[in-house]
Amino acid sequence: MTERRTGARERVRAETTDDIKRVAREHLATDGADLSLRAVARDVGMVSSAVYRYFPSRDDLLTALVVDAYDELADAADEAERTAPRRDPHARWMALTRGIRAWSLAHPHEYALLYGSPVPGYQAPEDTVGPASRPQLLLAQILRDAAAGRSSTAAQGDRLGRGLRADMVTAAAFLDVPELPGALVARGLLAWTQLFGALSFELFGRFEGGIEDPDALFEFEMRAMSDYLGLRERAH
Repeated sequence: MTERRTGARERVRAETTDDIKRVAREHLATDGADLSLRAVARDVGMVSSAVYRYFPSRDDLLTALVVDAYDELADAADEAERTAPRRDPHARWMALTRGIRAWSLAHPHEYALLYGSPVPGYQAPEDTVGPASRPQLLLAQILRDAAAGRSSTAAQGDRLGRGLRADMVTAAAFLDVPELPGALVARGLLAWTQLFGALSFELFGRFEGGIEDPDALFEFEMRAMSDYLGLRERAH
């Protein structure tokens, strides 16, 4: 009986937590990321003091939303990338970037929470690093698989200064691809920033009145980044 009551309490707590996060995401769309726990509690139908039993502070609630958003984005990226042939790194890169873009366009307010202006007074904790890194690790796998046993002209002429070389060694270790040349890791970083720069320009309205076909532009940019990474020449 005690276990049954404990299980029921846990289910109620999980459902209430989900309700709080759902309403908080609605507030992202209307009020931006500087959330008010009092306002969220009101719209959930709770007294403001009760919501603190679930999220002790605004930052705790923001962190929960950030982690959820990163995980959703990563799930979308994983699902899209799995549809591409395993031996075609160009197709895998294109599928990965399309999956990220599709999620971002469908969830612009969550994208803004992750990649928009910093929330005043909020410092993302270590808990967010793992979820945020998942799509980057997927790109690293594509680069590693593409490079395995094959030579490429990509990055061969690049010259990295001492500081940047050291940074790329650290990045390669974090991404679990220590065997990759630093110059290729640097190119991967550039391609990654190009991807999110393109998405931010699109989602934050920088193309309005100038670009009539953002789909075509995105495809062009991502194909250019694939060539920059040497992925098409490495297709098996």
